[in-house]
Parts: sequence; C-alpha cells; structure tokens
Amino acid sequence: MGQPYFEIIRLIERLHRHFLDVLRTELRRRGTEDVNAVQALLLYNIGENEVVIRDLKDRGYYQGSNVSYNIKGLTECGYLTQERSPHDRRSVRLRLTDKGMELCDAVRALQNDLSAALGDDEATRQALEGTVSTMLRLERTWSDFVQYGRPRR
Repeated sequence: MGQPYFEIIRLIERLHRHFLDVLRTELRRRGTEDVNAVQALLLYNIGENEVVIRDLKDRGYYQGSNVSYNIKGLTECGYLTQERSPHDRRSVRLRLTDKGMELCDAVRALQNDLSAALGDDEATRQALEGTVSTMLRLERTWSDFVQYGRPRR
C-alpha cells in the first residue's frame, strides 16, 4: 500500500501547483494583473459569504500571516471590504466588493468549464466520488496525526 500513498502525496502537491498555474493563466487571459492566483482562490472561497478572517484559518484554507497579507492586498486593490463586527470588536468581517464578486464569478465559470471538460458520464462520476472519499480519508488521517500525534485506526 505504501507506493500508491506516496504517489498520491506527490500528486496532491503537483496538482495544487498546477491548479495555481491554471488560475494564473486565466488571470492573464482576463488582463487581471493586480491579483495573484492564491488571492483569486481566496476570493473564490469567500464567494457571496461574509466571513471572519478566523473562519478562513479555522477551515484550514490559509495560515495566519499568509491570509492577513493577502487580505490586505485584496482590500487595497478594491476586491474586499473589511469592517469590525458590531458584536465582537476584535473580529473583522470580510465581504467581496462588486469588483471582487466579478473575479469570483470568473473563477466559478472557469471551475464549471474545467468540471465539464472531465465529462459527466457515470464512470467519471464514480471515479471522482472514489477520489473524494480517498482524499477525505487522507485528511482525517493527517488531522488525527496533528491532533493526537499518531493516526487513529
């Protein structure tokens, strides 16, 4: 079982880098030069929601300094607004501006096109569902290791 596991690890890393290349290509095609691929993905993950920075970190999308740096840049370029929560003054709520929503919609359209390119037949659907199941098992195993110091069985 070791070899497939190691191949999956290599693929995860390589696919993530390649997906960022896809986003960079789309940003260039659109003439968007004030946002990088990671920031475009951040906008996509926020979407139509109003989120607290802590939520982005807690969901495991981003690490602290990385998310703060990118949020600052996106706010300065007019893609995000930030406002203090009226209930918790320490908490900052993020919302996409119209400009941010436009880019988010473009990334969503790209995702839909890429998904459609894979096909919609039963075999593809089953293969993707199996992949999702495997990835979720990996995530649980790694989370258990981080939390308990060893994977649970």
